[in-house]
Amino acid sequence: MSYARGKYAFGFCDRTGFRYPLKDLVPEFQNGVKTGFLVGRDVADPDQPQNFLGRLKINDPQSLRNPRPDTALLASRELGGFNPVGNLSAQGEVGRVTVSALASDALTGVAGTGSVGAATVNTNYTIQIVTVQSYSGSNRYYIDSSRQPTLSLSEGNTYRFDQADSSNSGHPFRFSTTSDGTHGGGSAYTTGVTTSGTPGSSGAYTQITVASGAPTLYYYCTNHSGMGGQANTP
Repeated sequence: MSYARGKYAFGFCDRTGFRYPLKDLVPEFQNGVKTGFLVGRDVADPDQPQNFLGRLKINDPQSLRNPRPDTALLASRELGGFNPVGNLSAQGEVGRVTVSALASDALTGVAGTGSVGAATVNTNYTIQIVTVQSYSGSNRYYIDSSRQPTLSLSEGNTYRFDQADSSNSGHPFRFSTTSDGTHGGGSAYTTGVTTSGTPGSSGAYTQITVASGAPTLYYYCTNHSGMGGQANTP
């Protein structure tokens, strides 16, 4: 059997009595059961989930039965632990704790508990950004945007020369006691010097902790001459 399309048909909402196009009247439900009423779409209430309590499985256990293998409280603390809420802490037999940060940083919430030993905060730590730019037809090191500056490195302090910028690709940053390093007949100075990563890639750097009585140093590129400058160690 075919039916009329009902383009102009209308009906009345069983709740409000208002007239609606027949296609805009929808069945009313309560507790998942039709009441037999037709109501306007704009006044129909969705069947509330609280009407179905007990009909759906809502149990979702999160706790582990045996979260760790330790058999006693002291055993659980032998290797140390941490408190992730609000501070940085160390517990148990951890010996010496050292925290390094920029001198301009504010270190708050640093604490040691248990048999920690000594806790040391070192603020004599500086990061300097290294880039490579062309000057007079040749590449030059720029440190914190200054071309080949004369550096002043204090004994006991740590300086990290960040080479993450892509312009550093192919230009490893090193130190020597000879001007222009290996290009001037010298060799690399390695006391207190550490390197990480590939120049021009994220995380790449050369770092130096200046030794007591360190000589005047010169920074240079291991691959190209004339890129570096002097680093005094007063």
